[in-house]
Amino acid sequence: MLQTYKDQELLNKYKETLDSEYFGILYSRYIPLLYGLCLKYLKDEYKAQDAVMQIFENLHTKILNFNVDNFKSWLYKVSKNHCLQQLRAVNKEIKVDFNLDIMESEDVLHLLDEKDDNKKYLILEECISKLPEPQKVSIVLFFFNEKSYMDICDATQYSLKSVKSYIQNGKRNLKLCLEKKLK
Repeated sequence: MLQTYKDQELLNKYKETLDSEYFGILYSRYIPLLYGLCLKYLKDEYKAQDAVMQIFENLHTKILNFNVDNFKSWLYKVSKNHCLQQLRAVNKEIKVDFNLDIMESEDVLHLLDEKDDNKKYLILEECISKLPEPQKVSIVLFFFNEKSYMDICDATQYSLKSVKSYIQNGKRNLKLCLEKKLK
């Protein structure tokens, strides 16, 4: 009987009753989609399976704090961000596919190899401080705080288009500044 409920009905029931059965049914509808997404990013079956379970465990309680109008698209974005955060934790270098709605180029996001090169890190900090404020805020939130584009939009009230532009222009400006300083 619960299988016939629409996504929004299940979500509302879960929020009203806190009965995890509602959320379990809702989430299980999208496990194949999430597994495929996680596999695409993580490139490992076991890591993808773990990610699907981690996302479930995290969202089970967190979703109570969100007003979700379209569960499927919200879940997709949250899952994609989860995978990107896992990749960032492992690698300082991430290839970004801009055909996906969260990022906008196939550049490699790479400012410095390691923070332990103190001179380069100080130069990076100096270059960041010279950025226009919106670029500086967006760059710091994205690279150092590992926030998604949507998280940055929420924190700053900048539009998604502006955040993408600030990060793209900020990366370009940082690259130019670093090239000058490191010569």
